[in-house]
Amino acid sequence: MNRFVLGGLLVAGGIALALSVSAKPVDYQLPDDTTAFKPGPNLDIVQGNCGSCHSADYIQTQPRGPKFGKDFWQAEVTKMIKVYGAPIKEADVPKIVEYLSATY
Repeated sequence: MNRFVLGGLLVAGGIALALSVSAKPVDYQLPDDTTAFKPGPNLDIVQGNCGSCHSADYIQTQPRGPKFGKDFWQAEVTKMIKVYGAPIKEADVPKIVEYLSATY
């Protein structure tokens, strides 16, 4: 093996060892929720799917009004799945959209 390659591997290994020795677990406390999911149809499904990634506070920040109905919420749920990788079952999507459009 080439001296330079071997030297590079030794340096890289030393750096990796130094980083692994100094790494410590981080312990932190999340802030308390300031709101809860409102009562509505399919609340249990929403709490199980949406609440596993974010609080109800996030939903409260979404726009409201007549033009933010079922189509808007369908797009938001689709975004959560496709962009953020939310592990929502296909069968739960219409139930979540129903809850969101009826409740918010």
